[in-house]
Amino acid sequence: MSKLVKLKKGFDIRLVGKAGKQIGDFQPVKTFAIKPTDFIGMQRPKVLVKEGDTVKAGTPILFDKKMEKVQFVAPVSGEIVEIKRGEKRKLLEIKILADSEIQFEQFGKFSDAEIESASREKIVDHMTASGVWPQIIQRPYGVIANPEDEPKSIFISGFDTHPLAPDYDFLLKGQEKYFHAGINILRKLTGGQVHLGLSANGTVPEVFSNVQGVQVNKFSGPHPSGNVGVQIHHIDPIGKGDLVWTLNPYGVAQIGKLFVDGIYDASKVVAITGSEAKKAVYVQTYLGCCVDSFVAGNTQSNHFRVISGNVLTGEKINRDGYLGFYHHQVTIIPEGDYYEFLGWMKPTADKLSYHKALGLFSFLFPKKEFVLDSNTRGEERAFVQTGIFESVTPMDIYPVYLLKAIMAEDYDEMEELGIYEVVEEDLALCEFVDVSKHPVQEIVRKGIELIQYS
Repeated sequence: MSKLVKLKKGFDIRLVGKAGKQIGDFQPVKTFAIKPTDFIGMQRPKVLVKEGDTVKAGTPILFDKKMEKVQFVAPVSGEIVEIKRGEKRKLLEIKILADSEIQFEQFGKFSDAEIESASREKIVDHMTASGVWPQIIQRPYGVIANPEDEPKSIFISGFDTHPLAPDYDFLLKGQEKYFHAGINILRKLTGGQVHLGLSANGTVPEVFSNVQGVQVNKFSGPHPSGNVGVQIHHIDPIGKGDLVWTLNPYGVAQIGKLFVDGIYDASKVVAITGSEAKKAVYVQTYLGCCVDSFVAGNTQSNHFRVISGNVLTGEKINRDGYLGFYHHQVTIIPEGDYYEFLGWMKPTADKLSYHKALGLFSFLFPKKEFVLDSNTRGEERAFVQTGIFESVTPMDIYPVYLLKAIMAEDYDEMEELGIYEVVEEDLALCEFVDVSKHPVQEIVRKGIELIQYS
């Protein structure tokens, strides 16, 4: 039965630089990359190609020895131009120089009737061999799902509340057929319910209208109401021993396209955002694209930071770095490598703050958009228990006590305080509002790994 969940806790970070709803005109991207570092928990990657090899979109290029069935494939066709490694030969990137016209591996098409009659085993085999399986993330732990497992439910969040988040209606325009097919596939993977979370504010994106076979739940409230972890917490909470799988809508449509068209199609629309972007627009590209084409000549200054993803949970990359596997957004903001003497004591309404502190008046302008840089304006110090973390976490957990339990490596306390229900993005706002400047997301991942490998 569908539910309406009204959330009050949280905070919307309003920034300048939201992408306008148009496809921008940029130089074509020449190189693309698969980065094993995008896949949390991958420890033993095995490379299947060598420099100079030619591949098609969908050609297997990598797998994890811990889960050999799941193939990671080329997003485009072309030549393998570099297999980049770091310290101790850690695999960092596999770069592909793309063809001018993309060639696809053929995996076989399924009719609606064939999808309906296919066994779960056949569905799983088709998905793992073709490269779409990594779109499925398991909770707890936030790692790629094991195809041998069966989740109690599957969750898809149909809206994003992160800063400058792209519009799903624009991202997935024309993908209705594939999204609906993807839902039918996912229903074969669980004996439980497939849940689709939508915003209770505004209209429902066309791609999600008339979807059959899912439980639609609506959520209202500030960020992180769009986080799938928050939605799971309020609809079907995770306990010890439970497994829930999650996907973003792009992943669902990509799965549907595999079965309908028989190809691994990594094409995607990406939002170029941030106050430093001269042209904040969308671009049509492929997964793992080099961002240099969208950054060069498109910045307000020469001193900026490029982020694959959003400012809360994204990854800092070089100006010629590559888009993360799960990202649909590139954010360009001013670099904050400077010291401002007594900066936070000067009365101003131009600095965004969650705290109604002396001299900071941003709370008086609830609709204003701000220009923020990467400066943390302080260094790590002892925890201050102010109740602020709880006020931005719309989940029935105690974030400060959970973080302290992780730091103390107290396994029993971590379990009792909700470690199975969270990943980094669920407590990212705590890091933003933390006056003690703790790396909250790093601490959360440390706790997850302690529990996962204990």
